[in-house]
Amino acid sequence: MPYFVLILCLAIAQGASAAAPRTFVEAKKVAWKLYAGNPVEFYCGCRYSGKTVDLKSCGYQPRKNPQRAARIEWEHIVPAWVIGHQRQCWQHGGRKNCTKTDRVFNQAEADLHNLVPSIGEVNGDRSNFSYGWLPQKPSQYGTCATVVDFKARKVMPRQQIRGMIARTYFYMSERYGLRLSSQDRKLYAAWNKQYPPEAWELARNRRVACAMGHANRFVEAVNQSTCRT
Repeated sequence: MPYFVLILCLAIAQGASAAAPRTFVEAKKVAWKLYAGNPVEFYCGCRYSGKTVDLKSCGYQPRKNPQRAARIEWEHIVPAWVIGHQRQCWQHGGRKNCTKTDRVFNQAEADLHNLVPSIGEVNGDRSNFSYGWLPQKPSQYGTCATVVDFKARKVMPRQQIRGMIARTYFYMSERYGLRLSSQDRKLYAAWNKQYPPEAWELARNRRVACAMGHANRFVEAVNQSTCRT
């Protein structure tokens, strides 16, 4: 394990955040710390400082909302909408009711393996759309290689994150009993094979494992003894 990752894990394990976050609000507080050593936004690869995105660092050009494009928001790879719609609580009050009454929903919503920093505009545009391949060439957000098709309600992520997206969906499906369509399983199986974990994803998995108490096994198993003194 890289030295900086080990030090961060030890710091998390010794602090108040040693237990997995219980709510989305708690998860976001922990997430800021997890990404402090390598503040790179998910969908376009922009650098950021605090909550402010350096749009020039990835050639990003706002599509419609410059104010939202300039800030970091926390994005669920598997949308909370998808998680909630497979639970009874959503049928009786939506996300608000699930947050109040469903322990499993809260755990899934707060799962740091499923949470990434995103340019706010792209987070809003992605909404609860599914991932997939699109014929369009990237152009919506300057040189950012992620594409959103609003009519088809689909997002084509940049190549560098497709494997991580696939492994996150497999993890969330296994851990929280989420159903995946046969089409999605085939797509994610292909992405998982075509885009194996790179060093940055392995390091992220280790950091999140120390905060959550478990790794995403589809990325790599992590020895939890490395998170303790």
